[in-house]
Amino acid sequence: MTDSSGLIFVSHAGHDGQWAEWVAWHLREAGYEIELDLWHWRTGEDFVKKMNEALERASAVVALFSPQYFAPGRYTEEEWTSAVAGRDRFVPLVVEPLEAGQLPAILRPRIRRELHDLEEAAALEALLEAVRGREIPTTSPAFPGKAGKGTKSAKRSGRVAPQGLQPRFPSALHDPAVWDVRQRGRNPHFTGRDEIIEKVRRGLLGERRAAVQVLHGPGGVGKTQMALEYAHRFAGQYDLVWWVDAEQPEQVPARYAELAARVDVAKPDAGAEINARYALEYLRTSDRWLIVLDNAEDPRQLRTWLPEGSGHVLITARDPAWSKVVPGLALGVFSREESLGYLNRQLPTLNSRTADALADALGDLPLALAQAAGALGEGTPPDHYLQLLTTNTAELLNDGEVYDYPVSVAATVTIAAERLDAGRPEAAALLRLAAFLGPEPIPTKWLVEARGALTSVPGDPNDFRWPRNALQPLAQYGLAVVGPDAFQVHRLTQAVVRHVTGDQAGGPVQDVAALLATLDPGDPELPETWPEWASLTQHLTATLDAMIGSAELRATLLKASIYLVRNAQPEAAHALAVALHKAWKTSQGEDDPDTLRAAHLVVVALNDMDRYEESLPLIEDLLGKRRRVLGEEHPDTLSSTHDLGIIMGGLGRETEACNILRDVAARRESTLGEDHIDALRSVANYGYSLMEIGRIDEAHQVLTDVLARHRRALNEDHPNALAASSYMGSVLSRLGRHIEALHVHTEVLTQRRQLLGDRHKDTLKSATNVGRSLVNTGQYVKAEQLLRSTRTRVREYFGTDRRMYTSVTLRLADALARQGRTHDAQRLRTSLKRKQLPKKRPR
Repeated sequence: MTDSSGLIFVSHAGHDGQWAEWVAWHLREAGYEIELDLWHWRTGEDFVKKMNEALERASAVVALFSPQYFAPGRYTEEEWTSAVAGRDRFVPLVVEPLEAGQLPAILRPRIRRELHDLEEAAALEALLEAVRGREIPTTSPAFPGKAGKGTKSAKRSGRVAPQGLQPRFPSALHDPAVWDVRQRGRNPHFTGRDEIIEKVRRGLLGERRAAVQVLHGPGGVGKTQMALEYAHRFAGQYDLVWWVDAEQPEQVPARYAELAARVDVAKPDAGAEINARYALEYLRTSDRWLIVLDNAEDPRQLRTWLPEGSGHVLITARDPAWSKVVPGLALGVFSREESLGYLNRQLPTLNSRTADALADALGDLPLALAQAAGALGEGTPPDHYLQLLTTNTAELLNDGEVYDYPVSVAATVTIAAERLDAGRPEAAALLRLAAFLGPEPIPTKWLVEARGALTSVPGDPNDFRWPRNALQPLAQYGLAVVGPDAFQVHRLTQAVVRHVTGDQAGGPVQDVAALLATLDPGDPELPETWPEWASLTQHLTATLDAMIGSAELRATLLKASIYLVRNAQPEAAHALAVALHKAWKTSQGEDDPDTLRAAHLVVVALNDMDRYEESLPLIEDLLGKRRRVLGEEHPDTLSSTHDLGIIMGGLGRETEACNILRDVAARRESTLGEDHIDALRSVANYGYSLMEIGRIDEAHQVLTDVLARHRRALNEDHPNALAASSYMGSVLSRLGRHIEALHVHTEVLTQRRQLLGDRHKDTLKSATNVGRSLVNTGQYVKAEQLLRSTRTRVREYFGTDRRMYTSVTLRLADALARQGRTHDAQRLRTSLKRKQLPKKRPR
């Protein structure tokens, strides 16, 4: 690029923001049009969209290479790969030494300029030469040999950097003249957060007057550590950096008074308040300063202590109300990638599976991860620590010191909770209630609907300010993240509050049970109810031991088990049903109807996991009890009879299955009505069993009839109706009507994708059926493509030991064999277990 026409986009990692500012400034001074995210992109804008637009407009990309630039998963990869595709538009500059292997192979042939070891003048010369290209000399170059007598060697000179407030060259030569961060050293364990730091820098640079940014979020997410890292990382860009511990507003003037003394504007006889004003006046007339207000509490009290002038103010606060006063960024827990990066850096020998389990158990909370890393580094075995997290959570979170964190997780929560108890009893009561719910978002509408039943919450149940009057203090003290539709309390905060509550847990537990009992998302068989069931089930099972004895919750807990089965989560359904059955068998007796319903759901979950051998003795025992307790024609007894037929089919005992299903279908039609959903389910399964014993024409007739009844009684996209249609597709295939079968299976697949999503087992079964029909109609390549993608999903979601994986693999092998790829087909078949499982009966 030999002239200054066109736009230059400066691509960099967040860690190298100072280099980016310096490069962009001097290129702009040289006459180039520049786009730099730190200067031109505002907080809240779509980063990916802005980057793509800049790359599209740019005539050149200047890329600042460093180890951080090539860190795995960084968005800079998209920038340089797009730029390299533009051939001559890419100008690489190395701003930090790269180790062997860090530079991607595609970039190794590119000529690079090293800036990191140069003085500023030489670096500026190298920068401009890299962008403009070298000019052909107009005079004879100097003789490279020994200089003759009287010849002076030419003094190397570079362009003088423009004066003013241009970004400083990244070096240690510009350390602040005034630096006081309360003896805080830089945290050597700081990990991640580059994107947030870059947003902070962008926000501070985007203001013409005194720029203010606030980082707000719950305790333990690392707000102070973020501010500290920002101060150290950008120290060279400031002449003054001053840290103010602002948790106690009355102490803030004293810190400003100390600043006044440091910059020689204090009056010896004046008090702290007056000298603090002198410090603010000094800042108003100065530039290149950074003031950090750490742990700022009430914005109304501290707003008058925000300095004005051409400097920067960075605030850390728990209270999100600060964002109403100044621009702010919400800081949450680590991403899982950041958690794993932190743990791997602290504990290099920790295996990835254990690290992931630890991050999950700690909810990715930075302070908790730091405590855990300290304990493990001092000899606590990881598995033992994970066990203690389930049995001694609060005690563990109160143990050990963490670098540069003043208090532990437990102390952070306890102090804030005690302050709530002293001044905001409604909020304190709500926190205790939330501690016995799940760590997932809690819909605020639940609090409105159940307010009259919450006996542990003081105050007027009809107060129009509820629940705002209780939620706002939780946000203010950093104990919850509050939004318009939901609020969320971190799992570790919940554990500490439960521990502190101790013997007084009876009231909150009863209130949680009453609250959850008021909720009814609807029939768990219907997919449209599943989003609400998902939320409710998470909270029902979070503290199951405390909730399982509540009589008002039994029906809801049983429905939650049904939801988990229908939503293709049979393992979770099985665990819940087993827990319910065990508890209720002890408290209610083994013949109690709810105990028997829980036992039935254990069977249903086992069937869904293809574990028919285990479920057979259970269903036989349950059926005997229901016949004795409820009678032969009771709907629950008929339900167990139906499941016995399903299990027989799953075990390959097709004739027995057909006889049982024929009998239960007739009895359900007689007692429940021909169009009852349970009657239709049994008739459809009877039709499928007829096909399995070779009575294809009868199966076609039964399924034709039941589909007509489905259309009359249910929506055509009801899961049961789609199951019956799927059975019909299989019957048509057995009849040799492959084109019709393909049409039916394709329709079912389309509807199941819309209704259930791509991951649901029924959707994947339908995809396998379509693949088989494509093979049967000679569309082998298309079948291979569909079956390969389906097999990948099945393996990812359900593993390789399920019948579904065997089925789709065999169908794929068939598609390959039909293309003449016998070797590939045989390889797939031999990859399966030698013992083929009997065919699963769909329900």
